[in-house]
Amino acid sequence: MLKESWTPVSIVGVAESDLGKVPGKTALDLQAQAARLALDDAGLSLSDVDGVFAHTDDRFPAVLLSEYLGIQPRYIDSTNMGGMSNISHIRHAIAAISAGMCSVALITYGSTQASDGSRALASVVENPRTPRGQFVLPYGQLSPIGYYAMVAQLHFHRYGTTLTDLAEVAVAARKWAALNPKAYRREPLTLEDVMQSPVLADPLRARDCCLVTDGGGALVITTAERAASLKKKPVSVKGLSESFSHHYTPFSTADWLETGVAKTAQEALDMADVKREDIDVVQIYDHFTIGVLQSLEELGFCKRGEAGDFVKNGALAPGGAFPINTSGGGLSYGHPGMFGIFLVIEAVRQLRGECGDRQLPRHELAMCHAPGLVFSCNTTMILGAQ
Repeated sequence: MLKESWTPVSIVGVAESDLGKVPGKTALDLQAQAARLALDDAGLSLSDVDGVFAHTDDRFPAVLLSEYLGIQPRYIDSTNMGGMSNISHIRHAIAAISAGMCSVALITYGSTQASDGSRALASVVENPRTPRGQFVLPYGQLSPIGYYAMVAQLHFHRYGTTLTDLAEVAVAARKWAALNPKAYRREPLTLEDVMQSPVLADPLRARDCCLVTDGGGALVITTAERAASLKKKPVSVKGLSESFSHHYTPFSTADWLETGVAKTAQEALDMADVKREDIDVVQIYDHFTIGVLQSLEELGFCKRGEAGDFVKNGALAPGGAFPINTSGGGLSYGHPGMFGIFLVIEAVRQLRGECGDRQLPRHELAMCHAPGLVFSCNTTMILGAQ
C-alpha cells in the first residue's frame, strides 16, 4: 500500500491488561480489559468502535471479541502471522480506514500461555499432518528456539560473536524493566547470571529467551483529523512495510542471517521520509537475545557482524549509547506468546513522554520492528509524535 493512498491515521489509545500470571482470566478477558483501558486512554467508548482487529490462541477472535464487548463492527480482521500480527493489523486498519470501511479501529491481543503451561517444553503443539509436524518436530527440534539457536551458532561462526554479547542484551532489558513498575521480572541480572543459566538449545541459555507470561494489549487507531480532538497526544503512523517469505520451517532460506528485515526498514524509512539517525526510540522484538543482534544489523543500525561490539558496555541499557526496548522487552517486561503489540504500546508512551523514570530525553520519532513465525515475514513501522 502506497503512502499516497493512505488517509492519515494516528494511534490515539494504548493499554495492556494485567500481566505475568493471571489465573482465572481467559485470553478473551485480558483482551477486553486492555480494550476498555485503551479506549479510556483515547477518550472513546465501545460505541465508537466500528473496526475490530484481534488475535489470540482462539479461533475467530475478532468475531468473538466483538460479541464479548457488544460491538457491531463494520470490518473485522483476525490475520495471524505470529509475533508481528498486531503491527500488520495496523497496516490493515489503515487500508480499511482509507477505504471507508471503518473509522475507529480497535486492535487487540491476548494469551494465557503461562497459566495454561502451553509453552512448558519451549515448543508449540503442531498438527502432525503438516510438513513441519511430519519432517521436523519428530526429530527433536524445539520450536522456535531450535532455529534461533542455529542462527546464534551461525553468527558465532561467521562473525566471532560470543555468549557475553548475547548476555549484554538480556542485562540491558532487565535494567529497563527495573524502571518499569509493570514489568514481570525486575530483580538484578548480571552477565554471569545469563551465561550461567541453564542451556536450553546450545548456545542459548534460559535468560537468552523471552519470558512466558499471560497478558493482553490493545491499540486504538482513527483518522488524524479525529485524533486532534481526542484526549491524548496522538501518535501518527508515518511509514510501515512488510515482507513475506515462507510458512514456518526456514530450511529453504538461503541465508539465515538475511531475512528481509533490511528491505522493510528502508521502505518504512523512505515512506516516512526520515533517516536512521533521526530515530529517537527503537523497539525491537526480543524473543531471543540473538534476534536483537541480528535485527540491529539488518535494520542498519550497525554493519553486518558488528552487533556484538555494538551492544558492549551496556549500550542498549539506560544511559547507554543506543537505548532500546525501554519497557524491559519480552526478555523482562513480559511475553504472552506474541509481543508485537507491546512494542507499539511502549513506543507510543515514549513519544507521548509518559514513561517516567525510563523516559528517553529525545522522543519525536520511533521505529518498531517485529518478525513473524521463524524468519518468515517481517514488519517495520515508523511512528511520530504530533
